Amino acid sequence: MSAQTANAHDLEQEFTWFSAVIQQRFTNYFQPADNAPDVYEIPPPDLAPTSPYAKFLPRMNDWAAAHRPEEVPVNEWLLAHRLLQLLALAPHVQPASLDVFFTRNTLYDRGFTEFGGVSSKQHGGFLPTGETAMFLLAGSDLGRRNALLALFEENHFFVTENVLTLRGQPANEPFLSGILTLSDEALTRCTTGTPFEPRYGSNFPARRLTTTMTEEDLVLDAHLREDLQEIAAWIRHESTIMDKWGLGKFISPGYRALFHGPPGTGKTLCATLLGRQKDLPERPVFRIDLSQIVSKYIGETEKNLAQLFAQAEHKDWILFFDEADALFGKRTSTKGGNDRYANQEIAYLLQRIEAYNGVVILATNLKGNIDEAFARRFQSILYFPMPGPAQRLQLWEKIFGDTLILADDVDLPHLAQQYELSGGSIVNVVRYCALAALRREPAVVWQVDVLEGVRRELRKGGKTG
Repeated sequence: MSAQTANAHDLEQEFTWFSAVIQQRFTNYFQPADNAPDVYEIPPPDLAPTSPYAKFLPRMNDWAAAHRPEEVPVNEWLLAHRLLQLLALAPHVQPASLDVFFTRNTLYDRGFTEFGGVSSKQHGGFLPTGETAMFLLAGSDLGRRNALLALFEENHFFVTENVLTLRGQPANEPFLSGILTLSDEALTRCTTGTPFEPRYGSNFPARRLTTTMTEEDLVLDAHLREDLQEIAAWIRHESTIMDKWGLGKFISPGYRALFHGPPGTGKTLCATLLGRQKDLPERPVFRIDLSQIVSKYIGETEKNLAQLFAQAEHKDWILFFDEADALFGKRTSTKGGNDRYANQEIAYLLQRIEAYNGVVILATNLKGNIDEAFARRFQSILYFPMPGPAQRLQLWEKIFGDTLILADDVDLPHLAQQYELSGGSIVNVVRYCALAALRREPAVVWQVDVLEGVRRELRKGGKTG
């Protein structure tokens, strides 16, 4: 049985139980009776152990059991988590199960206040709010209601693991008026069961970096390669260091590194390859689009960055901030309100980067452009220099490879010795040579092609030769 089929099977059973719980809550509310069963007495279904939805429940239950309020019985506390997740999932999977909440109060010709909820104009269905959750889980029991407010605290599993939250509370409205919102990641897990990967957009301004190159294709000096291995070791053994060895009491979570050096020296490629560790699942590496993060409006940059980190939390993603000085640049002397706000913004970024529990890599062409307060908090600062003659020769040979035919007059050792080019520039030269060769028969690269490609690259940097 596929993950998607197993999920569908489990969700059918879950929503049958969920609908029975809703029906019992309405019966107890409108037709109270001393011998009426409580909603928590309705047994939940047994699920297929292979479905991603079912596999997630023990993880949620383990956290809930370790953080249970004393006044809430274990069974109620665990089932409340399960029901709350189903309530957030219902508008996406079985919106008709919530139609009963449209029941009107005939006395006032309006909906029941205690049901909460929002009527969606586009969706057409009932969107549950925090009040809806409290009605379903606690009914009219104020003691239960007060205890179950813990489900929406900032340090709760649902928030820290980006499962669900309350969003869109209007100004000066009660906290529970926010719409119960399931994260895209949780929605994907509950429905298709496939690994979640966010789409580029205003809500997640980042694109995944990929490459067909491998670590063997890198041409780096020994010191730089050793520094990269230190980051790789953290990625491989973080849990051992933080949990098994107990150093999490003293060491901040996550890992922060600064890559600096001239353009084209391999900063982006090395960040991408850090996501690939032998014998480990690949970690997605996302390059952050700073044009979507940085805003001229007060508070918007912090808001955008907070939203980005909230989605990345606990995902084993590597976040790569290229040209990071646009966001993490030096603070200025305070001469006015704008300067004071800019410095506050950088202070916030500093706190948010330090609190992130994943791997963050900042890249810049000039280390001096990064605020010193950030620099002190990097675990690694790696300098990517321009390659020397020996490394340039390796790059020429690797990139030309064995398939491009080189004429006898192409002198790679001379090119490596004579022209100081980065790896990225050499790639551009080889691309030009390949296109030039394809315009003639036979498709052979001549020295004149290489030299013209070199001239083009030098002119980009304002050089001649």
